[in-house]
Formats: sequence, C-alpha cells, structure tokens
Amino acid sequence: MPGPEDDLALLISAAERAGEIAGRYFRQDPQIWDKGVDGPVTEADFEIDAMLRDTLLGARREYGWLSEETEDDPARLSAETLFICDPIDGTRAFIDGEPSFSHSLAVVHQGQVTAGVVFLPMRDKLYAAASGKGSTLNGVPVRVTGAQDLAQSTFLATKGALKPEHWLGGIPEINRAYRPSLAYRMSLVGEGRFDGMMTFRPTWEWDIAAGTLIIEEAGGRVTTGRGAPLVFNGPTAQVDGVLAGSSTVHGALVAQRR
Repeated sequence: MPGPEDDLALLISAAERAGEIAGRYFRQDPQIWDKGVDGPVTEADFEIDAMLRDTLLGARREYGWLSEETEDDPARLSAETLFICDPIDGTRAFIDGEPSFSHSLAVVHQGQVTAGVVFLPMRDKLYAAASGKGSTLNGVPVRVTGAQDLAQSTFLATKGALKPEHWLGGIPEINRAYRPSLAYRMSLVGEGRFDGMMTFRPTWEWDIAAGTLIIEEAGGRVTTGRGAPLVFNGPTAQVDGVLAGSSTVHGALVAQRR
C-alpha cells in the first residue's frame, strides 16, 4: 500500500493540474448553476472534479471517493482509505474574480488524514502535509504561531462565530479577520499568519480535511467546534464545526465554549 509521502506526491500533481484548469476559466465568465443552500457551482468545478476523480482513482483503484461535486456513494463508508476533495473551495470568490479560492485534496485512512494539499493557483501558494513529515508552503517548512494570550491573538472567523450563544463562558477577547475559503483559512493558520480559525456551523469534510493535517503537522491543534477529536468519512460527511490554533489558545477557547 502506498505511504503518505507517495500519496502526497500524487495529490500535489493533481492539484497543479486542477490549477491549470481553473486558470482557463478564471475571470472568463464560466457557466454557473445554483445548487440552492450549497451555493453556486461552475463548469470549472465540474471539469476539475472529473479530472481529479479520473487521476486519483486511476492511480489508487482501491481507495474510496468523497467530493463536493460528485454524488455521494455510501460504498465509501466501507473504504479503509479514501480521497476527500473539494475541486474549488471558495467558488463564490472564483466567480467574483477574487484569487483566494483553492483546491483542497486529502487522503484519509481509518478516519484520519494522512496526506493533504491546499493549492491557491492564482496566488501561487501550495500548502502540503504528510503524516509525520511536517507541513510546507511551496516546499518550505511552516509552523503555527504558538500564541499564548487570547487578547493578543487573531482568529479567522465570520462575525457569527462570536455571537453570545456560542460562548457559555463569555465571548473571548480576540481579534477577528476573515478569508473566503475555509481551506485557505486553515492553511494560513498552519503557515503561522494567523493564530487560529473557527467555525461553529456543521462543516463539510471536503472543506477541512487537507487543512486539518496542514495545521496538525505544523504543530497546532484541530478539533470540532466543541473540542472533540475530528473523525473523517462519517455518514453525513459533516463535522460539528472546527476550532483550530496553537495548543494554548485552542484550549482556552474550548474552555470558554463549555
């Protein structure tokens, strides 16, 4: 069976191909469809999804498959190892001609991420991680900030994440910033650009699988929004929010949520 580093090399190659496809459609008025509550999808999303499915499963025929743009097949639940992919995370940004969309690709083995890539082709930023091998940005190792003081920390989050109903221990005194792609937010935490990120809505696995490993391999902690361990390839393909950051600020925020 291929190891995490072999899988990572495969993901990187596929992500770069996804970036080439996205580049052909970016700011070129791609065809758009409305998925309803899940938001818009473009012809670029579908073309990238098809390429990823053919490329990745063609190389790892024994792996399962979960992607935002592929109809879910319950057969994935019996797969010991599978790919979890978001062809374009931040589709609205892509449609608006903003460069902060990403391709988020991961391999999950027995519920845990073992290889992950988040690629922002328009920003030339490729984040990558494999189990036990650390995290990199364009091949250079990265680390989380190691922040100790909540009042001095900056978290990537929507305004809704700081509503009183989420914080039984009181709204934390943190600085807030925002980026449109969940995968990019997580990668920025792994890079050490921000101290953490949070979202308390039910969160799709394809948005966070790769970013989870990038943060963990950079020395950070990632859990559900209430501090429980993350387990991937669940029946609903969703988790109960995400809270991530250095171990100190992560623990302090979990304590204030309860």
